[in-house]
Amino acid sequence: MSLVGIVLVSHSAEVALSVAAMARALSGGGETAPIAAAGGTVDGRFGTSAELISNAAAEVDQGAGVAVLADLGSAVLTVKSLIAEGEELPDGTRLVDAPFTEGAVAALVTASAGADLDAVAAAATEAYDYRKV
Repeated sequence: MSLVGIVLVSHSAEVALSVAAMARALSGGGETAPIAAAGGTVDGRFGTSAELISNAAAEVDQGAGVAVLADLGSAVLTVKSLIAEGEELPDGTRLVDAPFTEGAVAALVTASAGADLDAVAAAATEAYDYRKV
């Protein structure tokens, strides 16, 4: 069975990797949908990299779609640009408007259960409604 892949785009490699690790740890254990971090630039600085995003999307693509969550600013713009170009990302790649950490956890849990891209995107977006007080 093909699962939706998840890509986490952050200005920081450490943040992207840590959120991916946390999502895996909180997803209930066992096998999870593929998730990849695309943080920072190719040379290790803060920023975003179209190359790292494209590579991460190709890594997690199983043919069921790829949900991309981005932290802010140029990360969002870089993903939007890649999607608009339509050549460097797998078919079915979608930028999801969701909180970065909570959305990543919700997306991975939902994708790991075998849900389709629409359901994964909806679960990540619904994380905006999580109340902390």
